[in-house]
Formats: sequence, C-alpha cells, structure tokens
Amino acid sequence: MNNRTSYVIRFKMLFRKNLLLLLIMVNYDLAYSAVTLEVDVSSNNHTISPYIYGTSFFNDVEFGKEINLTVDRFGGNSVTRYNWKNDVSNRASDWFFENLLEDNKNPEKLPDGSMSDLFIEKDKLMGARSMLTIPLIGWTPKDREKRCGFSVKKYGPQNRTDRWMPDCGNGKKPDGKTLITGNDPADTSIKINSTFAKEWVQHLIKKYGTADQGGVLFYQMDNEYDLWHTTHQDVHPQPATTDEIIKLTEEYALAVKEVDPSALTLGPVGWGFVSILRSALDWTNRTSKDRESHENLDFGPYYLKTMKQLELNHSKRLLDYLDLHIYPQADNVFVDSADPEVMAVRLRSTQALWNPDYIDESWIKNMGEPNNRVQLIPRMKKAIETYYPGTKIAITEYNWGNLKVMNGALAQADVLGIMGREGVDVALLWGPKNATEPWAYAFRMYRNYDGKGSQFGSISVSAKSSDEQTLAIYASIRPSDKKLTVIAINKDPTNEIDTKIEIKNFDISDSTKAYTYSQNNLTKIVESIATVVNNAIEHKFPAYSITLFEVAGK
Repeated sequence: MNNRTSYVIRFKMLFRKNLLLLLIMVNYDLAYSAVTLEVDVSSNNHTISPYIYGTSFFNDVEFGKEINLTVDRFGGNSVTRYNWKNDVSNRASDWFFENLLEDNKNPEKLPDGSMSDLFIEKDKLMGARSMLTIPLIGWTPKDREKRCGFSVKKYGPQNRTDRWMPDCGNGKKPDGKTLITGNDPADTSIKINSTFAKEWVQHLIKKYGTADQGGVLFYQMDNEYDLWHTTHQDVHPQPATTDEIIKLTEEYALAVKEVDPSALTLGPVGWGFVSILRSALDWTNRTSKDRESHENLDFGPYYLKTMKQLELNHSKRLLDYLDLHIYPQADNVFVDSADPEVMAVRLRSTQALWNPDYIDESWIKNMGEPNNRVQLIPRMKKAIETYYPGTKIAITEYNWGNLKVMNGALAQADVLGIMGREGVDVALLWGPKNATEPWAYAFRMYRNYDGKGSQFGSISVSAKSSDEQTLAIYASIRPSDKKLTVIAINKDPTNEIDTKIEIKNFDISDSTKAYTYSQNNLTKIVESIATVVNNAIEHKFPAYSITLFEVAGK
C-alpha cells in the first residue's frame, strides 16, 4: 500500500466518523428542538379555581402559609367512623378495626377541643378553608375505650393481630382469605343517623360561624362508600347499593343544608374512576343487576340525575360537587419505586385525568372500549352537563406517587397544571409529608415561586406543546399585575431541550424572568433572566425540570 492509498483510506474513515457524529448531533437537535411551544393569551380563557391547591390532614402551618394553601380536608377511612362527641375514631381495616382515642389533654371538656375542632383552628392559622367528612355509614365509636371489631377471644384465631393489642385481629381467618362474618358491630360502636351530623354542624357553627362567615366551607358525604364492605366490614359487610347511597346522601346533605345553607356539599366520594361506572354491589357481584334496575345508567349519571330531582323536591340543591378520588393504577406507580420504566409510566399516566386517546397502562386497559380510557375529568364534565348542570367537579384524593424524588415532583406539577387547565373546582393531594421534599417545590412553583408570595395566575389561557409527554406547558394571566405566567415541565430525565415559546396576543417586554426547579438542585428554585426574541421566549430547559416564566407586557 503506497502513502497516497493509505491517506485516502484514512481520509474516508475520518470522513465517515465525522459524518456519523454530525448525524447524531443533527438527530439530537431534531429530537430536542422539534418540540414547539405556543401560548395564546386570547384563547381558552377561564378562571382557575383556587381550591385545586389543597391537601388532606396537613399539619405544617408555616408551609401552609408559605404556599397559600387553600383547602385542607379532614377525611379518609378513619373519619367514616369518627365520633366528634367523644373524639374517638375507628381505624377499620387500616388498623385492626380498633377504636383509637385521639390525643386530647382535656377530654372532660369534649366536644370542645376535639381533634376536629383543633383541625379547623389550625386551618384558620394557615388561611385555608376546611373540608369535613360527614359519616354516613351509620355506626360510630361508642365511648373513649380501646375496643376492636374482631376479638380473637370472641371470634377465634385470625390471620394477623395487633402486637400491642393481641386480642384484636384483622377480621380474616388464619388462611388469610376467609372473612369472619356474623360479628357484632356493637362491640365497638353505636348506631347514629343524620341527627348526629346535624348536631356536629351546629356545634361547628357555634364555634366558628357558618360557611359564609368563615366557618367550615365544605362537607363531604362520607368517604369511599364503594369500599365500605371491605374497609369497614365489621359494621357494613355488604356492598353499598345505589338506593342506599342516594338515600343517605339525601338525608345527610339535607341535614347539613338545613343548619348551614351557605355550606357546600360533595358526593359520592368514590374511591376511583370505576366509582362513576357501577355501584359497589354490581362491582362486587360482577353483575349489572343494580344498574339495570336504575334505568340502565352508570352509577355516576344516575346519582346526578337523582340529585337533580331531589333539588326540585326540596327546593334546594343538596349536592354542590361531584366528588371522586383517583390514583394511578399501573404497577408500582403509587409507591416509591426508582425503576426507570415505572417513573416513565408515572409521568405518562397523568393523561388519565384528561386525554381521551390515552389507554391506561394498568388493569384498566383490559376493561375494553371505552372504559380502558379513563379521561376522568371529561367523563365527569359530560355526566354533569347531561344529568345535573351546575354541579362542580372535585377530586378530593389523588397522589401520583414518589413525592420524595424529582420524578414525583414533575408528576405533581403536571397534575396541578392539568387541574387548572381542565377546569377542576377542588383538588386535594393525599399524603404529602416533608415540606423540604421535591413535591413541595412543585406546589411552590405555582403558589410562591419567588419566596415573596408570587403565584401562577388565576386566568387560564391556551398553552400548547407539540410533544406534551416530553415538554408540557401551562399558562395563565395574573389579574393583580396583568403578567403572563407560564410553566413548562421537561419530563426527559437526561436531555436538555432547547426551544422557544411563541407568545400570541400579548406583547412581551424584555424583562421576563425565569424560575427553575430541577434535579440539579433539589433544595432551591433558581431565578434567572429569560431571553426574549421576536415576541418569543428562547430557553434551554434542563432535564427533569419545572420552569416558570414571569412575563410582563409592554
């Protein structure tokens, strides 16, 4: 081989290597600059409800003040069996069906100073409105004694027992499958009716005023009625029927409204998306008999239709909000899994809230069309529009999992954006813990991104991304100063995205600020000056990040 031939070969090899590198770079640019973003201030305008920024049982008063927490819920399984008079709740299947005494320094003063009283007083310190769960199940702890629903001495050996109260079992025989039946609810509880609820509301009004005077604003009609037969099998072993829930809602909502006409009621508070489809009876028995005997309508539509008729019967609205819970159902998404595929599914699965094209990546996909597509918010809207116009939408429990890491914070930020864009009226995160964790920064990005109280705006405007599952975008106008606020969420765990946001029908000034929370610094929101060119914001969005732009007009 002569020198010339050797040179040519080396040149060709070098050319091919550089060409390959160039192609890789071009492909990278195409992949990560091809995401186009557009905000149109004159399109899709509507008010974002402040009540989508809520939680349940939130005890960090200082953080509540910091993020201007709007709603705090006194709810969950234990509150279905909470006795406001003696300050005791039964923890049901969550903890061996035990009556547990709430910490109370002065029980002789009850019902004053109960856990529920202190809850409301704590909410007032935060500036949040309280939501209380009204028990509808018909049983409540009978005294301030530790008791349990399935005594081993009385009902025999059980699959598990409480190591601190070994006579208290889990209501299952040693095989772990067979339920103990025929137990006596009076072992732990006494019967109650709507008078019990009415007296509670009267007590609360006496102490804190009516809803329109700053007292308790929201009253839920119990909690996850369609799981009573499993969660509360000691007092309600049979699955609830359509007629039972409607009758109880009528009785208890009427009791609340008679005492406080300014209060707002929510129901039926189902455990998940499927709650809108069938009654607990039909789901448990795998039949449609309950449905067929109620005009062959899904449970949610029939419930709404009946509530509309009850308004006519009583000359007052008994139901203000259609209320459901939702949790991602795909394997391990709700838990703290660090598996990359689980984290990817977590970010995709927020589409279950709104996207009619998204087929759920869980057991729900096996339900077949159209129910393999959850599209929870559009479903609720359609049912309301058809059967009871004017009813509002509440999602009073949700949690997309792993709030302690950036992936969970991205999902949380996405959910908050979706709730505002899609017009949800109340939304409450379940189970947040430490305010130093990433989930809390997702809230800060919407509720206090600069540490000075600045918030994402309250008038939603059109915001579109060509690839929402890579780079989501939400936008709003803040009426107080007329500024445009835009949130963009880069869901890619490894790649920065270099693109621009085209702004329409809003002339932006050069003094646009950017506030970024990313995996690069999990303890701080970083402020910078954004680049504005030809009424567009040019920006490099870090991998796994949430960015808010505060945009002033000219």
